[in-house]
Amino acid sequence: MNSSFKKTNLTVLASLFFATSVANAQMIKKDFEVADQQYKIMLETQHDLTSFPRSTDENGKVKGVGVFDWTGGFFPGVMWYIYEYTKNPAWLASATKWTTALEKGKDLNQHHDIGFVMYCSYGNAVRLEKDPKKREEYNNILIHSAKTALTRFDPKVGLIKSWNTKASWDGKTTWQYPVIIDNMMNLEMLCYVSKITGDPIYKNVAISHALKTMENHFRKDFSTYHVVDYDPKTGKVLHQQTNQGYSDDSTWSRGQGWAIYAYTMMYRETGDKRFLATAKKAADFYLKHPNLPKDKIPYWDFNVGQKGYQADWKTEGRINLKAIPRDASAGALVASGLLELSNYVGKKQKQFYFKNAETMLKSLSSEKYLAKVGTNAGFILKESVGSFPHNFEVGTPLVYADYYFLEALLRYQKAVN
Repeated sequence: MNSSFKKTNLTVLASLFFATSVANAQMIKKDFEVADQQYKIMLETQHDLTSFPRSTDENGKVKGVGVFDWTGGFFPGVMWYIYEYTKNPAWLASATKWTTALEKGKDLNQHHDIGFVMYCSYGNAVRLEKDPKKREEYNNILIHSAKTALTRFDPKVGLIKSWNTKASWDGKTTWQYPVIIDNMMNLEMLCYVSKITGDPIYKNVAISHALKTMENHFRKDFSTYHVVDYDPKTGKVLHQQTNQGYSDDSTWSRGQGWAIYAYTMMYRETGDKRFLATAKKAADFYLKHPNLPKDKIPYWDFNVGQKGYQADWKTEGRINLKAIPRDASAGALVASGLLELSNYVGKKQKQFYFKNAETMLKSLSSEKYLAKVGTNAGFILKESVGSFPHNFEVGTPLVYADYYFLEALLRYQKAVN
């Protein structure tokens, strides 16, 4: 091969690389412009600082929730991410105002989701705020929140209790000490508080919870159960079930996403290779599943309608097997988790995880999922699923879909720049 041919090839490759970089930057810019405009529209109607936008109601209007709902922290979290990208001080002001409105959440002990509420808001606030005094205030609130979280930890079980004793979704079981896979997402706040206080108790609880969840929430193929119920006296597993999936033995797609994301995070925080191995195997199950659509945005459950998987509520008319909904919230969550996971693996796996995350982001950036400005009640993404068995928030926007979408875009920007 002569030198002129080599030079031509290098020129072509350089041109392709440049064109791809430009396209990536344009996609990110477009998506944040949509986010900026949509949330400005939303803020024009949202003035009640005790009501945090979560989704839309039956009339297509913004549906808000109180400070003790698990989703409250995502709304200010979205604004922190828009501020991080745009550097617009108006977004700093709005994010600060709505974060401050969540302070009462530091005492949230009715369920396990204090990490979602306080770390998606105050965690981003302390990361992006430059005023040392405000940062100290935010850290003190996070410390208080972590102490509250520990009140739901029982060393006999080794886990943070998700919900209080309650009947299962199908009414057949009374859960005694239920732990859901979502609970893994609350551990990042505990690890952070150990860092800033020097007290290992918070991180030790996080590690205990992650290890015990690893034992009992995963099947042999590294698909996940949604709910595992324990005997509070002995720590013995009583039931392995679902609450938002299709059936007890199926794989709820967002639940699998929580596992991918959270075990990647726990590896980052601990360096424990068991957590990395779990994240990789959970990700491989997800990405290699034959029912994952080509655009990589999953159906709300991987096994819905398949032979061998039976949901008792199917006969109630809640499901149309010809129109199984996708879940953009799961796609956004997994894209963000995969982008981080790609940093901790070898070259071949890195490319595999990164390319799949990239496909997910490009899909979410398409007209199928990305809202047109002025529609969707101001939310960014369409087509998410809250809980299908409860016929709740099906085919609607969800604030946490927006949150993880913007987080993924910021991670993607750092990776490609």
